[in-house]
Amino acid sequence: MSESFGRAFVYGDGINTDMLAPGIYMKHPIATIAAHCLESVDPDFARAVRPGDIVVAGQGFGIGSSREQAAEALKHLGVAAVLARSYGGIFYRNALNFGLPVLVCREVDRIGAGDLISVDAETGLVRNKTCGATLTAAPLPRFLLDMIADGGLVPHLEKRFAAQRAAGAAR
Repeated sequence: MSESFGRAFVYGDGINTDMLAPGIYMKHPIATIAAHCLESVDPDFARAVRPGDIVVAGQGFGIGSSREQAAEALKHLGVAAVLARSYGGIFYRNALNFGLPVLVCREVDRIGAGDLISVDAETGLVRNKTCGATLTAAPLPRFLLDMIADGGLVPHLEKRFAAQRAAGAAR
């Protein structure tokens, strides 16, 4: 399923990986890191976000260090997708590897905090149910949608290798 529906948590430009996964907590389990996700810009985020909610941001979401925990924290909290004008390259790939859809959307300024939105990663359609607007984002290609549906890169590869082993055993 490529469509997500939830409340929008809206942030500006330059949300970096240290804001998503603060360095002071990096030696702790992901649950602890996630509990502090975005606290420097929104102290209530980790307590308020619910599974299915969507993070919306401006330019450079996930810039900074290559810590994969930044994407993992959002996934751990149940964030269903991220919409941003642009991403830090390593964060973008880490998010997809964790099965978190990240879409480029140039029209994020048409989404307000708390708006109810749906995001279809396959078509790139973003519907703001609160104001009735339909926006467009760059859709994700099928191979990434399949990887996300499998839960990320590791589960996707495990599934693929298991199928190859089963096919080999059937010969």
